[in-house]
Amino acid sequence: MEEGARMIIDIHAHAIDPYVLNLARNRVVVTGFGERPMGPRDSDGTMTDPEVQIAHMDSRGIDMHVLSLPGVISGTSWAAARTDLELCQRVNNTIAGWVRAHPKRFAGTYVLPLQDLHLALPEAQRCVEELGLNVANLPANIDGIYLGDFRLRPLWDGLRKLKSVAWIHPDGVKDAWFQRYALWNSLGQSIEEAKVMASLMYEGVFDQYPDVPIIIAHGGGYFPHYMGRLDRNVTNMPHSMANISKPPSQYLRSVFYDTCVYDPDVLGVLAQRVGADRLIMGSDYPVNMLDPLDFLKTSGKLTDAEIPAVAGTTLAGLLKLG
Repeated sequence: MEEGARMIIDIHAHAIDPYVLNLARNRVVVTGFGERPMGPRDSDGTMTDPEVQIAHMDSRGIDMHVLSLPGVISGTSWAAARTDLELCQRVNNTIAGWVRAHPKRFAGTYVLPLQDLHLALPEAQRCVEELGLNVANLPANIDGIYLGDFRLRPLWDGLRKLKSVAWIHPDGVKDAWFQRYALWNSLGQSIEEAKVMASLMYEGVFDQYPDVPIIIAHGGGYFPHYMGRLDRNVTNMPHSMANISKPPSQYLRSVFYDTCVYDPDVLGVLAQRVGADRLIMGSDYPVNMLDPLDFLKTSGKLTDAEIPAVAGTTLAGLLKLG
């Protein structure tokens, strides 16, 4: 692997703990919360065997995966708080083990029992100070409370104190309507991303915690692409500005966005709206086995000068790698 400025890093790669997966299988969105079988989620070892991931990384010219638990497949928020803590600790230990064994190939995120911040914050401290993980893997909401909610200010205070990065990846829509036609995946994730970004913005997190880097999955969903109506409300509905200091569109650069958007045109619009310096390469490995670096190079939406930053330099700086 080359020095930090030349690293190729995928922010959006998943790993699971088989024990936790077995407990979660009937309690997560991918099975319709137990309405259908889980399917062969680890028949090929892509999420449980670091050597399998490394082989795939080598074949695609990727230096490093940033590992995260996929909440839609193996989330733990269904458990009572103490059990949730134990399962989160198991997941965090598993990911930290991958990183210790292959420090040049993996960086890791950590999950938290967010239903009880008295349990979550000490676990965050353990992950950062003892396990060497410095990216918090956060869902869009906790029992319907989105991340910008004032009740979650201790979480953001904790992330700031620990100098941790926030990686936001929804763990699925619980509304049964979205279970039809796999809409929980095709529409629901993007809706959840729009909702959590609106929450972070309108409830003042972007203003109050500009020093906590936030990376959102799937290019932020629909949020960056329909700002006109939000900006209109600055004058039409001024009460919407209660907790923010500038028009909504001016907050788009408060976040980093992964490039797992599947459509080159969407990537181009996103780059135009937020700037290529706010984009970070992500693939959703192994759910999406497309080559993320090839997507950047062949989309025609990024310049040759922009691609190295999107593919690794920006994230290497955020994670202090290399």
